Amino acid sequence: MTPEALRELCLSFNAAVEEFPFTPETSVFKVLGKMFALTALDAEPLKVNLKCEPEQAVRLREEHEAVAPGYHMNKRHWNTVTAGGPGGLPDALLRELVEDSYDLVVAGLPRAERLRLDRP
Repeated sequence: MTPEALRELCLSFNAAVEEFPFTPETSVFKVLGKMFALTALDAEPLKVNLKCEPEQAVRLREEHEAVAPGYHMNKRHWNTVTAGGPGGLPDALLRELVEDSYDLVVAGLPRAERLRLDRP
């Protein structure tokens, strides 16, 4: 997956925005003020931190070399995923993990905000 494709994917979700609270090189993708993805889009290889259910996070780390505990994040709830290229995660699985991260964050929002997003 290219950096442009990752940005486009992250911004395709309802109410998703890109912010730069840490450095100009670090993109933080949020939904209603809550982070669901963090990446340096110009990094080689491209890596992204994604929220994950704890049991799934452990399973993914065991199954894929491209998945590691979240760098500078709560390692129970976040994974750092290497995108595409040699040794990277396939694009389809990466898209699924980005969507799962977004859904997990939305699920933690107050009901009124979830309803504004048209999500149960």
